[in-house]
Amino acid sequence: MVDENPGANLISDAYDVVVIGGGAGGMTAAAVAAAEGLSVLLIEKTEFLGGTTAWSGGMVWIPVNGKMQRAGLHDSRSDAENYLASTVPEAENADLRDTFLSRGPEAIAYLEAHTEVRLQPVKMYPDYYPDRPGATVGGRVLEPVSFDGTSLGANFKRLRRPLPEFTLFGGMMVNRLDIPHLRRIGRSFRSTARSLRLLSEYALQRLHSSRGTSLHLGNALAARLYASLLAHKVDVVFGTQTGQLLFEGDAVRGVQIVDSSGARPIGARRGVVLATGGFSYDTRLRAQFFPGGVGFVSAVTPETTGDGLHVAMAGGASLNTRATNAAYWVPASLFRRADGSQGVFPHTVTDRAKPGVIAVNSSGRRFVNEAVSYHEFVLAMLREGNDATHRSFYLICDRRFLWTYGLGRIKPFAWSIKPYVKDGELFEAPSLDALAEAIGVEKSVLSTTVKNYNVQARMGLDPEFGRGATIYQRHLGDANHSPNPCVAPIEQAPFYALRVYPADLGTAIGLRTDCHARVLRKDGTAIADLYACGNDMGSIMNGNYPGPGITLGPALTFGYIAGRHLARTDSGARAQQRGQA
Repeated sequence: MVDENPGANLISDAYDVVVIGGGAGGMTAAAVAAAEGLSVLLIEKTEFLGGTTAWSGGMVWIPVNGKMQRAGLHDSRSDAENYLASTVPEAENADLRDTFLSRGPEAIAYLEAHTEVRLQPVKMYPDYYPDRPGATVGGRVLEPVSFDGTSLGANFKRLRRPLPEFTLFGGMMVNRLDIPHLRRIGRSFRSTARSLRLLSEYALQRLHSSRGTSLHLGNALAARLYASLLAHKVDVVFGTQTGQLLFEGDAVRGVQIVDSSGARPIGARRGVVLATGGFSYDTRLRAQFFPGGVGFVSAVTPETTGDGLHVAMAGGASLNTRATNAAYWVPASLFRRADGSQGVFPHTVTDRAKPGVIAVNSSGRRFVNEAVSYHEFVLAMLREGNDATHRSFYLICDRRFLWTYGLGRIKPFAWSIKPYVKDGELFEAPSLDALAEAIGVEKSVLSTTVKNYNVQARMGLDPEFGRGATIYQRHLGDANHSPNPCVAPIEQAPFYALRVYPADLGTAIGLRTDCHARVLRKDGTAIADLYACGNDMGSIMNGNYPGPGITLGPALTFGYIAGRHLARTDSGARAQQRGQA
């Protein structure tokens, strides 16, 4: 068991490094700097570590990583370059993408050698555009190895909980490979036995904890990074805001922090790392950079208000605004939890590609291949128009689909859906005409849409949008459904509709940085000893979304680069020192 953090509330007046933000990027930078022998303080504005990472799937996209090679999966630098050239065609940030390809595998190897981070290759998880040159069907994606939360000791309560909608029975997490077994419980002896074992383990865990302690996905990654901070004696202070950067001449030499006891300066002898997660909940920056049809729905933690960007810009930093998309997009449904809080469910991979559901616009017509990536799905929503009359989108399915696959936060095999209908979250109707009336679309249009879809769907075809045409789409479908794992008719009453909205999974516009993760001014010069990573750093993909984990991959890579550069132990730092000698 790792030691509890002795300095969480009794912090020093100065450290070698101060990191602002406790998500994946910030914790990586802090862990690496500490592993290199520096004293580190991590400042977290909330009462929990993990950020949006703790809510996420935890996938990390690193081309040509050593793990995929050891698993017998082919990749090459040239293939990765070709794929990114096709999916991220802009010249902007080409140098950062080159750095990412060069140092991403190095970052993963270092983290596994010097921290508690452990990742494993997902052998079958295709890139999002598998028909593009250089795409792979798996291995570039790394997932966190499951983690025992009890290893954190009393600090476990400081790890941000996963979204309750992604847990079972009030706090049980399941990994990616357990889900098919849970869906086959009672129909397969092997699956039933495995599911009963999971349930019994969870019951035992709840005797000692308020939630399950077997951690998976992004919660496992956040926990592993937190364990790394504890192992390397990183001080962490919670519930603390950063007021401003402190300068000595042109160099950053600390921060002013603000908590319940007031404001005080904290020195940073080597530098400061900004990793506050972007600006998803900053009203002014959203209005400035987001397209008009998006509205204000976000799937990230609500404390993500652009703190890092604001203090950096006040110190002369510039934003990288030349992004194709201002954010990474996902369709999301909204609901009210029992405690009255609004919930946001991101429709990433659990339902849209399954056979027997379609998406319609405010006219009652299909507008997209439902099985494309969540980012592409929202781009299609935005192409429908910006005025309010074009902002209504619904997923449409029937009784068979809802029982078999669930929809949004409604899980498969739900015995009662009355609460969801009563709250207005889910629309239920005995006929398609009645469903059209309930959601406010023309009856004849929705009826014709479903009828035309069904004619071909009975044969596993989708001539209108080609659903199920790529290995990525089929991967997200139902492998047990043939002939097309993504296509089935909608014909068993009652029928259902769930409204979805354009939402962001994080912002792509962020601070301009160089290949050492140093923050840049408008004239392109680096602000001495100021670094950024995660979504505070402008997207190296320019707001494009080539594959699963393309936010966490760069976050870990440039968090690692920042930590090594601060310690002056990477080749770039040594070269810089030689040049100044």
